[in-house]
Amino acid sequence: MQLIIDSANLDEIRELVDYYPIDGVTTNPSIIVKEKKNFLQLLEEIREVIGCKRELFVQTLADHAEEIVKEAKYIRENILDKLVIKVPVTKEGIKAIKALSEAGVRTMATTIYTPLQGYIAAKAGAAYITPYVNRIEKLEGNAVNVVKEIVQIIEKHHFNSKVLAASFNNVQQVHDVCLVGAHGVTIPPDILRLCFSHRATEANVKVFIEDWQKEYGEKSIVDTNKIKI
Repeated sequence: MQLIIDSANLDEIRELVDYYPIDGVTTNPSIIVKEKKNFLQLLEEIREVIGCKRELFVQTLADHAEEIVKEAKYIRENILDKLVIKVPVTKEGIKAIKALSEAGVRTMATTIYTPLQGYIAAKAGAAYITPYVNRIEKLEGNAVNVVKEIVQIIEKHHFNSKVLAASFNNVQQVHDVCLVGAHGVTIPPDILRLCFSHRATEANVKVFIEDWQKEYGEKSIVDTNKIKI
């Protein structure tokens, strides 16, 4: 199961990649503009931070298929290595996904709200299907069930696609989509940190260190080994 960072902030990406088993980074126009940098320069810097083996997801902005394909080619010419082009699942977007898939370009079908949108995108050739979990719930939909049913459609009909769930507002949403078989999640840094943070863990570690230090006077096992008992 893939773990992706949903951010374009270089400091946050650098920290999370350094510490955790991150598989890639997703961006979108709204995330990009927050950084107030040249578009390609920022993408190049993200690529430098994450290396050539992790996937980088970049979204097109055009709303007509031919222009989407043109933008995708432009991005690919400038950003190398494992690149995935994000395309919203409008009518024009599906047409573009078909064309890009036929040209061997990996795509992510984004802004997914229903299982049938996921089905059409998978059949069009999208490598990733991305349901918007929190946004579905805001519309009073059952986001977890949408993720589950898209997974079932992909597996039942043997589509070469993965469900990469996105748009999370809390840890429980991440937990729920993991349980129903999502192939991956893309999570903003603040939610990602909460996924493995627990006050009991920190308290346990503190007690272990205090007990050891009371006996040996050192925090490090290496330093303790030098002491003759």
